[in-house]
Amino acid sequence: MELTSGHIYGIAGINGSGKTVLMKCICGLIMPTMGSVHVDGKQIGKDIDFPDSIGALIETPGFIEYYNALDNMLSLASIKKITTKDEIIALLEKVGLDPNEKKKVKKYSLGMRQKLGIAMALLDNPDIIILDEPFNALDKKSVLNVRNIILALKADNKLVILSSHDGALLEEVTDKVYEIEEGKIVE
Repeated sequence: MELTSGHIYGIAGINGSGKTVLMKCICGLIMPTMGSVHVDGKQIGKDIDFPDSIGALIETPGFIEYYNALDNMLSLASIKKITTKDEIIALLEKVGLDPNEKKKVKKYSLGMRQKLGIAMALLDNPDIIILDEPFNALDKKSVLNVRNIILALKADNKLVILSSHDGALLEEVTDKVYEIEEGKIVE
């Protein structure tokens, strides 16, 4: 499959079909047993270890449990020293989290954790965004908000890759859906 910027792609398949494994291969977290992944003409695992500008939410994100959302984001941002505190505050508000909330992440609901994971994936405004089941644990209002965020990423010429168990929602938001069965892409 060939994916290009300015598009939203869906990855669909039953549990265990290989959706998450494919996403991890694209991120450079694991190497494919067959085939290869190329980003901007560079092979992952050979020319580069992982794409230069990528943000991902895959499976259960890791947080510093005794920090609040803002402190978690500031901690992550300190690694690259690119994003400002004001940008982080705006990003938290965009995903529907209160940047002034003092509650520690260990007390967050699954929906709040999901929103924080999405915010972390969008930190530093990456060119490639991979969101594995981004709508999990979100209420209807939050699903609509995340859907609008994803569509705005497309408008910003980002490459967005999503997986979802909700086929209708995936069809609604994506330009193309790839089906995976037993680790193989079937169109």
